[in-house]
Amino acid sequence: MTSSNEFDLHISGMSCGSCVGRVEKALNAVEGVAEANVNLATETAQVRGTANIDSLIDAVRQAGYQAEPTRTDRTDQLAEEREQEAQSLKRSLWFAAALTLPVVALEMGGHLVPTLHHAINNSIGQQTNWLIQCVLASLVLFGPGLRFFRLGVPALVRLAPDMNSLVALGTSAAWGYSVVATFLPGVLPDNAVNVYYEAAAVIVTLILLGRFLEARAKGRTNQAISRLVSLQAKSARVLRDGKEVEVAPEDIQRGETIVVRPGEKIPLDGELVDGHSYVDESMLTGEPIPVEKSTGDAVVGGTLNKTGSFSFKVTKTGKDTLLAQIIHMVESAQGSKLPIQALVNKITLWFVPAVMAAALLTLIVWLAFGPEPALTFALVNAVAVLIIACPCAMGLATPTSIMVATGRAAEMGILFRHGEALQALRDMDAIAFDKTGTLTRGHPELTDLIPAEGFERSQLLSWAAALEQRSEHPIAEAILAAARQEGLTLPDATGFDALTGYGVHATIEQHDVAIGALRLLRERSEGRNPFEAEADRLASEGKTPLYLLVDRQPAALIAVADRVKDSTPAAIDFLHREGFKVVMMTGDNRRTADAIAGQLGIDEVITDVLPDGKVEALKVLQQRGLKVAFVGDGINDAPALAQADIGIAMGTGTDVAIESADVVLVKGDLRGATNAIAISRAAMRNIKQNLFWAFAYNTALIPLAAGALYPAFGLMLSPVFAAGAMALSSVFVLGNALRLKRLRAVSP
Repeated sequence: MTSSNEFDLHISGMSCGSCVGRVEKALNAVEGVAEANVNLATETAQVRGTANIDSLIDAVRQAGYQAEPTRTDRTDQLAEEREQEAQSLKRSLWFAAALTLPVVALEMGGHLVPTLHHAINNSIGQQTNWLIQCVLASLVLFGPGLRFFRLGVPALVRLAPDMNSLVALGTSAAWGYSVVATFLPGVLPDNAVNVYYEAAAVIVTLILLGRFLEARAKGRTNQAISRLVSLQAKSARVLRDGKEVEVAPEDIQRGETIVVRPGEKIPLDGELVDGHSYVDESMLTGEPIPVEKSTGDAVVGGTLNKTGSFSFKVTKTGKDTLLAQIIHMVESAQGSKLPIQALVNKITLWFVPAVMAAALLTLIVWLAFGPEPALTFALVNAVAVLIIACPCAMGLATPTSIMVATGRAAEMGILFRHGEALQALRDMDAIAFDKTGTLTRGHPELTDLIPAEGFERSQLLSWAAALEQRSEHPIAEAILAAARQEGLTLPDATGFDALTGYGVHATIEQHDVAIGALRLLRERSEGRNPFEAEADRLASEGKTPLYLLVDRQPAALIAVADRVKDSTPAAIDFLHREGFKVVMMTGDNRRTADAIAGQLGIDEVITDVLPDGKVEALKVLQQRGLKVAFVGDGINDAPALAQADIGIAMGTGTDVAIESADVVLVKGDLRGATNAIAISRAAMRNIKQNLFWAFAYNTALIPLAAGALYPAFGLMLSPVFAAGAMALSSVFVLGNALRLKRLRAVSP
């Protein structure tokens, strides 16, 4: 092996940000590893160096996780495994919730409604009530909740506690104390014989809810890759020994000739050797207008042949094709991005050991200096410390805010595909846009028709539409659509002929009518160009000028363009007011792109870019120290969406773009981006408030739970009040998160 070797590993068993750090630490400790990056969202690790892959897998296993090589042919299998994981969590969640509800009703219902408390005691009695709670809570804890112990306990043994450890510790403390109170009440002081089964059950149920939402998001990660793979043609017709033979693309060699018919996908990259056609390259360039192809032109695998038949010589196969490179770029960009560490995971790294140390110190101090029965007081106060620091509120702090914020965002037409996007979006410095379909509508429209003196507009439009009705050129659809919209009747066009490279012409109502670009005017018209000034003006506005000739005389100037969306200018203005740098990336030429940018006040324009060019442009922006969000809608945008710090896809775009993005604007309205930023900022403020309350409130009460007030005032926080304080903390967190429902849409 050489230092240039790269390994991709699939890591299972990670549950929080601290897991990422431990897996990276284990991999980087292996001899020969130059760099290791672990991605929690995609459950992958990218390792570069000379280490043996078996030693990498062994290191991950010793750290308490599982690893296996990632193979491209396992895309569907991994997606299926993640779907199974999500379904398993869903079943566990429903099972836990069904058992937790009666426990909460029996315990908390009795405290809240005195009549219910008396009814329960008079009918089944307190002991039977506790026994029922014990059975139900035990089923929750050691059924669906067993997964937290399987991961959390070994982590504690390795002195590397994580969120699972916190859940296992808090639930087992509440459950264990309750079991003692139920079956051995004599070992506890009379005023401390209480149960907390509902705390243990509720913690497990709520954490399962968070895990299920996370698993469901992870299950969609590889769909972008799957859809990119689906763009590849399944078969191709190759000329061998003078005959067309249908073979799989992977069996084709460079230099062989492939025949492509109308409506078929082009299987591999190559160069036309015979024929003429228009090819839809929107998956590559994002531009809606198919590109004319003739002998000598390059074609790309995965693009769609629209009209004529042609033959091409294969120049690239396998991993060298442009589509394969796009797939690799998406995989690489997704794998190289480390998820933002949630604040709760950072706190957990030292919070759990601190709480354990506080509980242990409480136990020792009470055993050494406490009054009789010292052991009972020591146990009660130690358990109170563990319960007051129970992770219920900490576990709720982030997911509840995310759930409410993303729910409100969905009502506004914004989909956050995972919680990290909420945290990252507020910190962006620049917003980069793909032009076609994002800033513009994504399809050409007739924008101008300027008739020459002596001609009527409606007659000229009907003649142009009658002529274009027979044309293969994609711009024809824009002219036809305009004629239909105005309700024009199209006359018959006879003697239709396509003038390759110039335009089309036919006889309409005994007139020779032709339409085409400037070269057609120069070739067929004997007079001067009366539309020269208007044509230059239209071109400077980003429009495509065409000339309509009647009997070889210029009769009209027609302009076709991809219009800017109505919502775009207001959205750009808002982003500028908020301090964002706005960048436009497009496959268009400089003149057209500058015209659009000038209309909108774009800060920076990057033109003539293919998918890898957008990725490289984003990398340059990021190397300048900018955090960049990219907004796009086409398959060609998938690598850029993955490379950006935050990818925002228009919901009117392709599924691949949407699956590669972090945020999806369902309505295809750029004002959704401004609302997404507002929601991100509000949600992160809310999460910080929740985390502060969950941490500071419980931490402040730890000394009280430990019995710090007992020597001076004879006051001791019973586990009953510790559980109540814990519940109050959770109620506050939930109430604070629900405030996000009142968020209003931003009006740029």
